[in-house]
Amino acid sequence: MCGRFAFYSPSEAAAALFGVSDSGPVEPRYNIAPTQYIAAVRDGEDGNRKLVMLRWGLIPSWARDPSVANRMINARAETIAEKPSYRAAYSRRRCLVLTDGFYEWCREGDVKTPYFISLQSGMPFALGALWEHWHDRQRDESIQSTALVTIAANNFMRPIHHRMPMILESEAANDWLGGDRSMLDDAAGKCPPLRAWPVDRRVNNARNDDEGLIDPDGDRLSD
Repeated sequence: MCGRFAFYSPSEAAAALFGVSDSGPVEPRYNIAPTQYIAAVRDGEDGNRKLVMLRWGLIPSWARDPSVANRMINARAETIAEKPSYRAAYSRRRCLVLTDGFYEWCREGDVKTPYFISLQSGMPFALGALWEHWHDRQRDESIQSTALVTIAANNFMRPIHHRMPMILESEAANDWLGGDRSMLDDAAGKCPPLRAWPVDRRVNNARNDDEGLIDPDGDRLSD
């Protein structure tokens, strides 16, 4: 599960790490939530990579109602090749969602403590994702949307949560966008070193969106 994340690095520099040569600025965000528009990289029709804004929560092209997106923010790696909701996008419409880190909640007794997880290097990275184009002819409404690919947690993440997003650095990101179908076999084992720390529970409310949300509220953990 991945239900919140942050992206605050200069977007032009972050996009350049993943092959985008020309992009505009994206507002720094510290508590990005489902249904909001998020920065993503995908291959354009001209062969060049583009930085685009996609709505978080995938809407299959055949869906009658866009509200289906509310329960399609994550796509399980184990089933995306077969599930009707994801298999076409997995085959032909992959993308990268840019981030500096994501939040996960660890159950400790009756309390869920939010943690912020990022690369040990502190560099921005990408999350493997899928995208779709949905169009309602009656209302002449179009939405481009995305879902994050999630995998079973690796050894570092497992004490916090049993699932994690698919984390990609630049070389692996190229393989993902190129359609590599073997990447999901050991995605957790290929994850770069991570660090994590508990943060303030203010992150539970999506209306809170400030730099203080990622400040440590306890001991740091690292790979």
